[in-house]
Amino acid sequence: MGNVPYYSTSFGAIISGFMALLKKKKKKRVFVIGLDGVPFSLLNDLVQEGIMPAISRLVASGHLHKMKASLPEISSVSWTDFMTGTNPGTHGIFGFTDLKKDSYELRFPNFLDIKQETFWDKLGERGKKCIIINQPSTYPARKINGILISGFVAIDLSKAVYPHSYTTRLEQMGYQIDIDTLKSREDSEFLWRELSTTLKARQAALESLVKEDWDYFEFVVTGTDRLHHFQWNAYEDKDHPDHNRFLDYYRQIDHMIDKIVEFYKKASDEESPFYLLSDHGFTGIEQEVYLNAWLEREGYLKFSTPSPENLSETTSSTRAFAMDPNRIYLNMKGKFPQGSVEQSEKKPLKEEIKKKLKGLEYKGKKVVNCVFDAEEIYSGPEVPKGPDLVVLSEYGFDMKGSVKKKEVFGRSNLQGMHTWDDAFFWAHTEHGQDLTISDLAEIIMRNYS
Repeated sequence: MGNVPYYSTSFGAIISGFMALLKKKKKKRVFVIGLDGVPFSLLNDLVQEGIMPAISRLVASGHLHKMKASLPEISSVSWTDFMTGTNPGTHGIFGFTDLKKDSYELRFPNFLDIKQETFWDKLGERGKKCIIINQPSTYPARKINGILISGFVAIDLSKAVYPHSYTTRLEQMGYQIDIDTLKSREDSEFLWRELSTTLKARQAALESLVKEDWDYFEFVVTGTDRLHHFQWNAYEDKDHPDHNRFLDYYRQIDHMIDKIVEFYKKASDEESPFYLLSDHGFTGIEQEVYLNAWLEREGYLKFSTPSPENLSETTSSTRAFAMDPNRIYLNMKGKFPQGSVEQSEKKPLKEEIKKKLKGLEYKGKKVVNCVFDAEEIYSGPEVPKGPDLVVLSEYGFDMKGSVKKKEVFGRSNLQGMHTWDDAFFWAHTEHGQDLTISDLAEIIMRNYS
């Protein structure tokens, strides 16, 4: 493949979009590009290797920060931290799944469940127009002062677009919210085609909507996250048959960012900032770790059947259970139907589980980096609804909440896992050494003060 992008895409349309914007009056604008799941370490490596020359120029002219993601380190929580500037104890999103009140039954929280305004809601109150393309965890799309296209998890495009009138335009350009992740796990050629299709559609939406008048524009690429989950080995192994394809996907993204930056500068005044960020990092998987199997082995979790299908089959003998990806809930009396843990037992039980987990090993390797007490990392009125403990693993050990696994360790066909402390944030100016993704809303809002 050499240096020719595997995904051949013309950027003339994007350029024409920015040229149309040039005809409007120059004003202060903010442009944000999100690269889902891109770790600081990988980005730095690709810059050093010359794979991403445009990013290299940005790094040389600004500041590339290593940043911490949310806890747990998953997109639904991290992007909600980003858009609200708060933590789960305030915004109320603790994972892709949650529990129904007074129940062990799962529910899927959505954008309407967020208990906090987004910063673009606040901008709208000031009369600022925002255009958001492919922002995860914003489904179903709701009214903003501008345009919102939801990212994953979005089921129906017609409910993922505000105003609804833009849906037809997106359908005509073949806009696709996400790849078929189940099929992509099994078929790498299908994955590469899906990555190409979705990226082209994102770019078509960008070209179309950038012509509108706006004050804040956000454009998120999720193909990077999918690539890492299913093809991380192609990055780490230079002899992998898809290694060049992996690099070419990043060359394509670099070329796209280069064109956006070039014409954004011409369409905005000199004080208009530009930002790049990811919502979490990534690394390869050595083993998956099934927390419910561990809790059952240690005597904390009891099911009414030897082959449980879900948490509703837990019993009153249960002291703790886990939910994806790394959340542990104590089976508290008054909170759960089969609750068995008294309030007076809560603190010592948490300490006991934390101590045991920190001693967990796999072939002599430490598995758990830290076990966070949720009451210490979260703040706000939603804290009681969340987990009691959040387990942060060592790199390579991917925490899972399955109730069907009998062994603590195992493997699926996933190749990459999320990391907490290896997200990135690029800005023209320096913003300190201990950034978290929830800090970014305030940084962005300062531009409108």
